[in-house]
Amino acid sequence: MSQSRRIALVAGIFVALQIALAVSAPLIAPYDPLAQDIVARLKGPSLAHWLGTDHLGRDILSRILYGYRTALIACGIAVGLALVIGGGFGLLAAFYRGWCERIVMRAMDILFAFPVMLLAIGIIAMLGPRTESAAIAIAVVYVPIFARLLRGPALVLMESDFVAGARSIGAGDLRIMLRHILPNLASVILVQTSLLLSAAILVEASLSFLGLGTQPPTPSLGLMLAEGRNFVLLSPWNAIFAGLGILLLSLGFNLLGDALRDELDPRLRDRT
Repeated sequence: MSQSRRIALVAGIFVALQIALAVSAPLIAPYDPLAQDIVARLKGPSLAHWLGTDHLGRDILSRILYGYRTALIACGIAVGLALVIGGGFGLLAAFYRGWCERIVMRAMDILFAFPVMLLAIGIIAMLGPRTESAAIAIAVVYVPIFARLLRGPALVLMESDFVAGARSIGAGDLRIMLRHILPNLASVILVQTSLLLSAAILVEASLSFLGLGTQPPTPSLGLMLAEGRNFVLLSPWNAIFAGLGILLLSLGFNLLGDALRDELDPRLRDRT
């Protein structure tokens, strides 16, 4: 087994484990993430609370498990929307060329020119601060990335013999795009989706940290980090474990994306 394949296997197991923890949070969380115990507030790790409690006496471990759910759902929806919309625009631009390509790619260039956080904050300012708004903002930010990413390989595939053969037997435009071009872009889509999920987790946590994403009392890793910073000298556990959760979640998808790129890219695979 090659090194990149071993890394991909380990990263896949690591990501799957974190997803399993998020999915099974209602079953394995020791406490209700919203339940308050003022007497036990700002306590360190103990047998009763493995990761301690926050300033309202809520169990940190339970809130991190539910925070994983919030982050994965928001970022999964955001990256999925960006893939469908941005990838669709990229395929249309590569397939029809001409004015369609100019209009689509210039629109993508306009979106791409804005800084990520500035554009996301502007969208949330119009929609209102909540988890759904953060997901939409992240999706809009990543639309031009998928459009530009898929347009290049699609242009190459459009000149291939199997596309010409499909045209010669009367295949329609939609069939050619969905049955002949899109499957050949699967490796590119898979790698970029993994990498953008890693970045989306950081963006979602940043927005929640600023008070623009998930709103209290809903558990969110970025929100927990923002709440913990006010009590970092009295009890740093909330900030430490919330930051560690963000790190591990983002790191897992980042390692998976890098390993998949090394394994699926023929140039990198041959070099390895």
